[in-house]
Amino acid sequence: MKNKNILITGGAGFIGSHIANELMDNNDITIIDNLSTGNIKNLKSEEHENLNFIEGDICNFNLDDLTSDKDYIFHLAAMASVPLSVERPEECNEINLNATVRLLKSAADNDVEKIVFSSSSAVYGENKNMPLKETEPPMPTSPYAASKAGCELYLKSFYESYGLNYTALRYFNVFGPKQDKNSQYAAVIPNFISALLEGKRAEIYGDGEQTRDFVYVGDVVKANINACESDYNGIVNIASGEKLTVNRLYGIVKNTLGSDLEPEYLPERPGDIKHSLADVSNMEKINLKIDSSDFESQLIETINWFKTIL
Repeated sequence: MKNKNILITGGAGFIGSHIANELMDNNDITIIDNLSTGNIKNLKSEEHENLNFIEGDICNFNLDDLTSDKDYIFHLAAMASVPLSVERPEECNEINLNATVRLLKSAADNDVEKIVFSSSSAVYGENKNMPLKETEPPMPTSPYAASKAGCELYLKSFYESYGLNYTALRYFNVFGPKQDKNSQYAAVIPNFISALLEGKRAEIYGDGEQTRDFVYVGDVVKANINACESDYNGIVNIASGEKLTVNRLYGIVKNTLGSDLEPEYLPERPGDIKHSLADVSNMEKINLKIDSSDFESQLIETINWFKTIL
């Protein structure tokens, strides 16, 4: 992708900053981020000639000022915490759903070519039809998941009503460098790493036999760019298509760091799902294939990054 005018909402966050850093040298990038969870230091150059950084909130910003000259939008700004959404459902709805609808209307009015939306596997809830296909009905178990499912419906409706092209990417458990240990995205990995590096016992919610489908942030960046350049309108799971128990994950991190600390098991958190595994066949529609055999090397790269900041 080159010579495009791009808006990234939440572009200082974990995933958004990786997208921005990948595209910054060859495109004009505008980022809006209220820095509630993001950090401008995630960007490779705060003073890059192609970067326009706006510290602001899309909930109370004139969106036409943002979208009027944009080719593409990567929409990642959100309340991305399941527990916080359970605690503050109305705020979650305002940030995740209402702000997205206003952004879609502004994008349609200003002839934006395409919007790529960061959705979540949380929309599947406790659906047991593994591996999970995009055609399965949403079964959200938290306000966060419900808000993401609602956004997907609005994206389709704006495509049908206004011709606004879109792809909604349902991320499974994303991990990688620059991830905040308080992040909703696969927070288990940075929590394990940071705890063991600090000589503390890591926390596992539940019995640890819950399974997750992990995907590296570099693959998520490829997914966003490929989706943007594709002509596909619809939903795509972004995952490895492989499942791993939290206990097994802990064992890998523990062995990699040479630790002998055992985890501390805590009660399950409200809204958390037990099992998650993606059907990844739809990724071919955006010309994406993920090699799950790279997981351990990607995990080592993530661990090495955490060593530099702790």
